[in-house]
Amino acid sequence: MPLPRTMTPGPELQSPKEPEDPQTPAQGTRRTNSGEEPNTHHEDTSKAGLGTLKRAFSWASWRASTSKEDQGPHKRRSLSLLPSFRRALDGGLAAGQSQVAAVPEEPFKVKDGVSRQASTGAGPEKLKPQAEDKSVADLITERQLLAAFQQLQHLESRLIAEKTSHTFEQDPTAFARRAMDVCLHYDGLAAEIRTIVRETLGPDGVDKDALAEVAHVVPAEEEAHPVSPTDGDFLRAPRHWRQLWKDTVQRSAQERVQRAGAGVTSGATEGTPDLAQLLGELGGLVRGDLQKVRLEVQPVYAAAGFPVWEAYLRAFHSAVAQRLQELAHNAHGCEQLYVLLYWAANVYGSPDFLGSLDLALPTEPLPPLLEPAMWAQLESDYTNFLETKITSCFDGLLQHEQSSWAAAEAPEVLQGLYHTPLSIDIHMLVAEHVKAAGAISAELEATTLGICARALGGFVPRFEKAFLESKAVSEPHLGAYINTCEELRTNLLTRFPGTLKELEKPLVAAICSFQKHLLQVLQQDVQPLFRVLCTKSWLTQDTLYPLMDKVVTFAHHLQHVAPPLAQEILQEVHRYVVREYLAQVLRPRERFRGVERVNGSQKMSMDAQAISGTFQGLGSEATWLDQAILCVAMILGETYKDDIRRHLETLIRSYPDIRRHHILAILALRRLGRRRNQSLLQHAQDLLRAAKSVGLGLTRDRVLFAEIEVPTSVDVLITCI
Repeated sequence: MPLPRTMTPGPELQSPKEPEDPQTPAQGTRRTNSGEEPNTHHEDTSKAGLGTLKRAFSWASWRASTSKEDQGPHKRRSLSLLPSFRRALDGGLAAGQSQVAAVPEEPFKVKDGVSRQASTGAGPEKLKPQAEDKSVADLITERQLLAAFQQLQHLESRLIAEKTSHTFEQDPTAFARRAMDVCLHYDGLAAEIRTIVRETLGPDGVDKDALAEVAHVVPAEEEAHPVSPTDGDFLRAPRHWRQLWKDTVQRSAQERVQRAGAGVTSGATEGTPDLAQLLGELGGLVRGDLQKVRLEVQPVYAAAGFPVWEAYLRAFHSAVAQRLQELAHNAHGCEQLYVLLYWAANVYGSPDFLGSLDLALPTEPLPPLLEPAMWAQLESDYTNFLETKITSCFDGLLQHEQSSWAAAEAPEVLQGLYHTPLSIDIHMLVAEHVKAAGAISAELEATTLGICARALGGFVPRFEKAFLESKAVSEPHLGAYINTCEELRTNLLTRFPGTLKELEKPLVAAICSFQKHLLQVLQQDVQPLFRVLCTKSWLTQDTLYPLMDKVVTFAHHLQHVAPPLAQEILQEVHRYVVREYLAQVLRPRERFRGVERVNGSQKMSMDAQAISGTFQGLGSEATWLDQAILCVAMILGETYKDDIRRHLETLIRSYPDIRRHHILAILALRRLGRRRNQSLLQHAQDLLRAAKSVGLGLTRDRVLFAEIEVPTSVDVLITCI
């Protein structure tokens, strides 16, 4: 970037033999040359000096308005000279304005480091050459920054010496012009430093010679101006070029980061591919620039002790943080927010983001890429979108299942069990979202788990209701959905213990509901077959076979249900058959006497063995049911009446839920007589009280007689009397 010189007012530092260059700062401002003599008439020096100052400050103001880089301690240094110049002018005018001779505006030139100034009573002086026939401006343009600084430092020292020797007491504007010229060339040096630093990472590659000049001129200036002078002399004030270098590094990083992804255009509604592409370009740019800093830039500055790596690392980190905050404000939708969070946490935050760079980390840790409040807000916005999305996904799963019901698609058998894709879909839905959230933070993972749990907890009862109201209710479908709920209950709770504990209740409720409806399918099928029991035809026909045949057919479906639940259902079927059989016995439609009663007892014993053998063959573990029908049959057919007491004791011990009205119904079938019935009834009541006192009460898995309703008939009343 060329140094702006066309607007520079006032005199110029250049060789007297060098022709006027249209690019030099003095173009259009020089009115006399070094060979001109002073004018014979007096001129108002204050007007001439103020005119020069006005032109200089107008130019400095223009530079300040057009250059955004002049920030920090070095900001518009030339403007800060105005009070000093005014004091100089005021002092000179106060010393004797009318006696001051007019001094022509003669160019302040340097030939090989030689300074000359036309002043009252003083001729031109020659200095030791520093650079051969080159002005300070040319040296700056050619990026010989150290040589340019050395000339400026020499001129500065000379000017200060002349000021100390009171050379400018009669012409303060001359000092102001020369001081302004020095300061403007210092500004030119600063601008060139800024340009070199900003071009460091540009497409033209690293100009190592220019960087070396920067690396040498900055410490040289710091050595020349170590501290601010106590007398407030602005010429010897530190220029703070090291801070200028840091600020320019920061600005350069910001500009490059802001340009990353500039060609990416908006696409879809949420623009996820575009944001991902933008972040990809941003990451590639930052990675490439920092690698260039490590391999090419840092070695050039190393000798001068510049903290290159840390400065560039912090500059890019700050710039990326600023760009990410801008993107965060414009991010919309679940996908965009996730892409942003994932890139910040796992791409930029990855230890190998820069590759295998063998560089020391900063002495102080880098600030967070996103402020905690903004990060929390992004996670909150993401989870809000995610909750809606997951609920929508579950709605889609329900619609898919309803479509399969309408198409009468039977569930398939997978690894011996009824299976539907619903279980796999739910597992994948939960696992993928939880895994994605866990890749960002543990807090977001826990929040996502809670969202999935609530969504699934609301989905299960809706799904249960929709299925039971459909026409697809059948043994295979019920078995398949029992398996699905059991898989979700066991697998999800095992994988995410504690977090999904709230799912236990709705899933267990759904399993129980499906089990209940599965039993109802069997009950509706076999209930009419119980009505022929304990009838005259029952004595001579095998009326139990059709009933048990349907039970065996039903049990084949249970082979495709998860074993623990299949066992529960099978035991429930076993209990149902025994209970309904006893219900028919205790409320018979016909009463047996004599031989029919004995035959009925024998028939009941055979049925009891058949029922017990069938369920044992099916794998039922409810062996506690085997004594119920057999005990009633033995009481009904017992020849020795005194042994009836023993059969009653066995019945009461085995089934503590039996009650007085059940015993009355059994005794009514036997017709023993009033005294014996009262004795047996009293003994049974004593046994029931004893069982209750020792805690042999009702348990859910041992309920049998409590669910049998016995009507109060005339025979039962007679037995009581």
